Amino acid sequence: MSALRRLLPPLTALALSLSACTDGGAGAADPSSSGPVSDLVPSGDPAAQAAEVAGRLSDEELVGQLLMPYAYGNAADKVSSGSVSANRNYAGATTPAEIVKKYHLGGIILVSSSADDPTASTNMTTNVESPAQIAKLTAGLQQAALSLPARLPLLIGTDQEYGQVTRIRDGMVQLPSALAFGAAGDPAVTEAAWRAAGAELAAIGVNVDFAPDADVLGTQPGGVIGSRAYGNDPAKVSVQVAAAVRGLQSAGVAATAKHFPGHGHTTVNSHSSLPVLGQSLDALQSGDLPPFLAARDAGVGLIMSGHLDVKAVDPGVPASFSSKVLVDLLRTKLGYTGVVVTDALNMTPAEAWPPGEAAVRAILAGNDVLLMPPNLTAAYKGLLDAVRSGRITKERLIESATRILTLKLRLAAVPRPSMSVVDGDAGRSAARNAAAAAITVLRGPCSGALVTGPIRVTSAGSETARGVLEESLRQAGAEVVTQGGAEVRLVGYGRGSADLSPSSAVTVALDTPYVLGSAKGTLVATYSGSRASMSALADVLMGKAKAPGRTPVPVPGLPASACA
Repeated sequence: MSALRRLLPPLTALALSLSACTDGGAGAADPSSSGPVSDLVPSGDPAAQAAEVAGRLSDEELVGQLLMPYAYGNAADKVSSGSVSANRNYAGATTPAEIVKKYHLGGIILVSSSADDPTASTNMTTNVESPAQIAKLTAGLQQAALSLPARLPLLIGTDQEYGQVTRIRDGMVQLPSALAFGAAGDPAVTEAAWRAAGAELAAIGVNVDFAPDADVLGTQPGGVIGSRAYGNDPAKVSVQVAAAVRGLQSAGVAATAKHFPGHGHTTVNSHSSLPVLGQSLDALQSGDLPPFLAARDAGVGLIMSGHLDVKAVDPGVPASFSSKVLVDLLRTKLGYTGVVVTDALNMTPAEAWPPGEAAVRAILAGNDVLLMPPNLTAAYKGLLDAVRSGRITKERLIESATRILTLKLRLAAVPRPSMSVVDGDAGRSAARNAAAAAITVLRGPCSGALVTGPIRVTSAGSETARGVLEESLRQAGAEVVTQGGAEVRLVGYGRGSADLSPSSAVTVALDTPYVLGSAKGTLVATYSGSRASMSALADVLMGKAKAPGRTPVPVPGLPASACA
């Protein structure tokens, strides 16, 4: 272990940089309370440092580095009795910190779910409440990791795509959806917004974001990815994905391009069954892969393998379990050298095998990080048994661990922001700029107010957005009424033509704009119901701002914009 010990200073500095704020902020843990703070940062070649460390880890430590489970409880060491019971069932341990120590974990994911979240079925708990609570939780988890003999820090991830898939909502600036950035069409705006978002995540101790979505939408309105994607033009999506990657990673948060090799042309949700990609290899290469190549060129930290049946490459086998997809295509043909993480292993296609067998197959297929195994004890045992039997070589584990540790070392080179950036002016400004640039008028006037006189806001599936819009309209000087007046109809996520109002003067699509093809009157798309989007919408409705956006997906019978 002597060579490992020589590398402890930079790795310890990394752990502290990922777990302690330079400014604790209100309610956050004091970084000095979790151990000595070092000014040391990684030096030399991160890959060489990582390889030396990985080569001296035990089998148990190597297996742990490859696992990124969830845990129950909103604190590292003290959780409710219900969380204790759930952790015992899942991992044979009582608290998140104990789970980290028992399995020598390399990472952990923070989760939550909401009623309109299309990924909610895999999130078995909620352990995010507020920025201060998350900062304390992540500091405790990192402290647990540092207490182990190897003293290796954690990757702490979450799905913060913004829009429908957003784990942390309260107390954090909310960007508009990816589709809104596609409508804005300005990579500088995208990069600035994701840099601000990354700073917030880094400040609270999250160093991996499972975003951006690199899927290219098909032409079918019923596709399951929807506003999580930037659009349906591979070249334009590529520009946006690269900008988001650069923004996040400039703030010290590893970005994740997902879902390789592309989930955008599917109408089946991979959380519940295995979607089939029927494109030819040429169509896949020209229509789906370009954003992943752009992410690679932008230095993306991770690429997520999708639970997708890619008929042109390995029919019948999910891409997440296919070496033809992950090694032959992604590694060899596309030249990607970073970390590959599975989509959640508690999704139905991955549960075709018992948890231990699924873990082994995923590693043999070419994944480096196993995300959210449905039973952590079984996944860990399955991997250890496979190593001891020779089914998985130790060299294969070292290969993945080296990639993971290289990523950790590279993240450490970026100073961690203080808690003062959370919900700060810079983030709000970046979100507002993006939201304003996305507003699209598909039918209606291009100057002046879209409505005059009293305004009545109604909604379908978007009561929160309705309240924010009413507040924003009042601040802009409008008279907002509950009866009479000009109706502004908000149509939210998952809503269709049956949710339109025949009396509306203006119909606003808060998610994908397809529903506007059936609507009458003035038509507007915001692609998002965020506070920033509703504030920008109020300005357009009142004639205080123009609508510069262009819809990034075709709406039959309507132009990309009536104004831009």
